[in-house]
Amino acid sequence: MKGKQTVRDMVLSMAAIGVVVAGVYTLVPHDDSADPVKPVDYRVELITARRAAPYPVAAPVGLPETWKPTSVSYDRQESDAWHLGFLDPDREYIAVEQSSGPVEKFVHEVSQKATKTEKTLRVGDETWQRWEGPKYDALVREEKGATTVVTGTASQKRLAEMAGALEAKKS
Repeated sequence: MKGKQTVRDMVLSMAAIGVVVAGVYTLVPHDDSADPVKPVDYRVELITARRAAPYPVAAPVGLPETWKPTSVSYDRQESDAWHLGFLDPDREYIAVEQSSGPVEKFVHEVSQKATKTEKTLRVGDETWQRWEGPKYDALVREEKGATTVVTGTASQKRLAEMAGALEAKKS
């Protein structure tokens, strides 16, 4: 008789806990439509990178608020690698990558194994080399001791839009 009471008590306890959890869930406000991606403020890292890097560091100017910055880093130890990641208005990923290291290795790494094509794209006054890959495509430009890569899952149009918004400066 005692074993049946123990199982019965356990089932009743679990039911009581379930009711409390369900009540708390319905009473605590939550917004399922909220965007889980929190934009990052990259201004401090940009200033730091522009002071430390041996090349003019690129960042976009004038993009609408529908472009959300999601990640930023500068690594002096890894060939002065600058990274700035975004979600575009279509929620596709785009990154601005720069480095003073070996071009082929760097582009292959940041573009997730894209390969160089014979195609180029004119964006403003700049000519960008197109790279295509299984995961990311990329626009690549070499100048002033650094390689600049605009890469990601976004369309060529969005990659070009980011490339056109870039402003490279040295502090």
